[in-house]
Amino acid sequence: MSILVFGSMNIDRTFYLPHFLLPGETLQSKDLTVHAGGKGANQAVALAKAGAQVSMAGTIGSDGIWIKGLLENYGVDISLIQDKKTLQTGTADILVDDKGNNGIVLYGGGNQANDTQYIDQVFSKCNKGDWVVFENEINNLAYLFAKAVEHQLKICFNASPMEESLLSLPLDTVNLLVVNEIEGAALAGNKGSYNEILGHLVKNFPSTEILLTIGKEGSLYGYHDIRLACPIVEATVRDTTAAGDTFLGYFLAMRANGFDVTKSMTEATKASAITVSRLGSMDSIPSRRELEIVLGK
Repeated sequence: MSILVFGSMNIDRTFYLPHFLLPGETLQSKDLTVHAGGKGANQAVALAKAGAQVSMAGTIGSDGIWIKGLLENYGVDISLIQDKKTLQTGTADILVDDKGNNGIVLYGGGNQANDTQYIDQVFSKCNKGDWVVFENEINNLAYLFAKAVEHQLKICFNASPMEESLLSLPLDTVNLLVVNEIEGAALAGNKGSYNEILGHLVKNFPSTEILLTIGKEGSLYGYHDIRLACPIVEATVRDTTAAGDTFLGYFLAMRANGFDVTKSMTEATKASAITVSRLGSMDSIPSRRELEIVLGK
């Protein structure tokens, strides 16, 4: 394998509301859709759709077996996924308002059931120099980091959702850190401008490439003395659920295939613009061919 995503797999239930709930309020949802999701699964699909060779690892319950079939159809190697029939698969209730903004409530389920024996089995299949992608929707992150370092893998870490416990992880071992402005500020210990946040992250993690997504302002990249910026591509926003996962997947796939940072940021931004214009999560992520068609290539 060239890229392993060891992460979350969820059953996403998406409710479409006129606005987010207020305390004590009851709203009728305009629609309800059920899809496969989870940051890990979304990122694996984005990587595969962007042309990377990617494998998925993580734990699902008997109610989520169908997710494996979807991942495989998208080109993801599912041979490392663990089934635990006594568990429920992780679940995400996603609230989407009329402006396309989203709020998410997570139930860990199988995502919190990755034991050390299973982790050891997964990493025994890895080769030195492979990439591994982590996010913070699964358990045993400290052990996962240790095994990645032991097997001399390159680590891409999406520090999301942000929690204080992440500060105790060996983040200096990360090769590529992907964060939004809120996560970046928390890790930087700084609430200044975006450029100031990036500067603090580069200083705090001098051996790590930093990719900072800043919403409507686009994205920033920092590594040593290099600073790059990429604006967004304007799009009609319908659902932002998998936008960040699309960006990460396309960026890393492009970089792993030898493209420079500027090209990788540009393609990731264009792919994310397509994602936000569609409803859903992994099914909203465009393939490279779709990207070329939309861009008129």
